[in-house]
Amino acid sequence: MTKEPEARALMEVMDRLAERFPDKDRSAIEQIVAEEHELLDDGPIRDYVPVLVERAAKLRLARP
Repeated sequence: MTKEPEARALMEVMDRLAERFPDKDRSAIEQIVAEEHELLDDGPIRDYVPVLVERAAKLRLARP
């Protein structure tokens, strides 16, 4: 996955998380997604990065 499709996929992740967590501020969701993405930014295989970012962000957003 190249940078452009990955960026689009991450935008879709943010949209899905905003729908799933309507009580969370969009900027907080964007920040969490950015932080989780940064943790995976060194990996050579990019295909699963958006899925992994979404999973980690979802777990963080679900915390009380």
